[in-house]
Amino acid sequence: MARSRYLLYKAPSNWTENQYRRSKILFNQYPDIKIAFDLVQGLRNIFNTATSIETAYTKLAHWYKDVENTGFRAFNTIANTITLNYRSILNYFINRSTNASAESFNAKIKAFRAQFRGVKNVEFFLYRLTTIFA
Repeated sequence: MARSRYLLYKAPSNWTENQYRRSKILFNQYPDIKIAFDLVQGLRNIFNTATSIETAYTKLAHWYKDVENTGFRAFNTIANTITLNYRSILNYFINRSTNASAESFNAKIKAFRAQFRGVKNVEFFLYRLTTIFA
């Protein structure tokens, strides 16, 4: 198990020959790790291969059912998150874009505000933001 950790982060198509041999040994010795790895790869494949909202919704439902059948409590958090936010998650499949750029810009604004330990004059703060980031 010592050098098998990093192969669990990769897709099997990206494994080296050595990692492939290690995975066979690891999955034979620890079948629960194989089941968890397959669940992770299943979710990864949904985001890589689903072409429409309908197919993604169906595949996510099947993945959720697989998570319930395994009984792994570690996957309940992500399964519940998907259940609660499935509409927002399915929006990703419209044009495969996320709100990462907006989150990044929001982090820049917060860091800028923290640098000056708050804002006293909002108008001047907005002026500085538009001058620097626009």
